Amino acid sequence: MQRKIKLIWDFRGPAAAKTAEHHEIHLKEFIAIEKFPINITGFEVLNEMHAIAYMVVTDDKMVQVRDALKPHRGEVFE
Repeated sequence: MQRKIKLIWDFRGPAAAKTAEHHEIHLKEFIAIEKFPINITGFEVLNEMHAIAYMVVTDDKMVQVRDALKPHRGEVFE
């Protein structure tokens, strides 16, 4: 079984929550276009000035997504 990686985009400022929510829409579109087997995305509001959008990919797709979408960071997804 392949390891899963959570790729994360950080958004800061007063519009961070809305920006992260909107970014998730584009992540879902990318997954549909590329026909990825995993369809895990989301956004989280960490505080009023910081929110994240994320998508989960398998190890073998990580480099492709990283190069195409330029996430800010990543972590192992459990």
